[in-house]
Amino acid sequence: MDWQRDLLALLLGFVVATVTTPVGVSGAVFLLPVQLSVLDVPNPRVTPTNLLFNVVSAPGGLLRHLRRGRLDRDLARSLVVGSVPGVVLGALLRVHLVTDPDAFRLLAAAVLAPVGLVILRRPAPGASGRRLGRRTVRVLALATGVVGGIYGIGGGSVIGPLLVGAGMAVGTVAPAALLATWVASLVGVATYAVLAVSSGDPTGPIGPDWSLGVAAGIGGLAGGWLGAALQPRLPEIALRRLLGCLALALAGVYVVQALG
Repeated sequence: MDWQRDLLALLLGFVVATVTTPVGVSGAVFLLPVQLSVLDVPNPRVTPTNLLFNVVSAPGGLLRHLRRGRLDRDLARSLVVGSVPGVVLGALLRVHLVTDPDAFRLLAAAVLAPVGLVILRRPAPGASGRRLGRRTVRVLALATGVVGGIYGIGGGSVIGPLLVGAGMAVGTVAPAALLATWVASLVGVATYAVLAVSSGDPTGPIGPDWSLGVAAGIGGLAGGWLGAALQPRLPEIALRRLLGCLALALAGVYVVQALG
């Protein structure tokens, strides 16, 4: 029954967000494989449903950052300006070009593998505080927005590690990337909804699964708050190893399924 699947989605969204929040990774990265392998959400509906998860779950962490006054508005503006058109382009590519399930699995593997490596990498002892130029940030945000629009993560889980790897402080990047992810995901959901209506089948496979996405997002909202509260008490190294290995394992499974 649908309510049972939505309840399962809520619980899975809660678990995913609780585990990923302490290590600074968006739960959307791992929710999409859950949709494919556990909830049996069909292609391409998994992508807009994943974006809907972001829309519902992200405000909790975002409000927490805003209350602490940690948002770099200039960086956030550059990320939004780049990622919004990127996610729209990614949605168009997803609907019209990346329609084959095997091609999408390969794309999922291409996202999961580097994310897993970034999670497993030992964090540098201190940040240099280096700042990239606005044009560079917007170009990177555009590229990662396209990936986010195709995969369904809004791009924040990709742009964040890139900026931190380039020398920017984690405390500066995280709030701005989260805001850009939320805005891009909101635009992405709207884009997929418009594409579904224009296709003549508003409830067809192009549009999001609204009830499942909202349920998973509510679970993610609660899980994000819990994960943030538990962060000082959890063994971050163990969580990083678990999530990193899981991401790499999922990437390997998708490659085998796509090429098998």
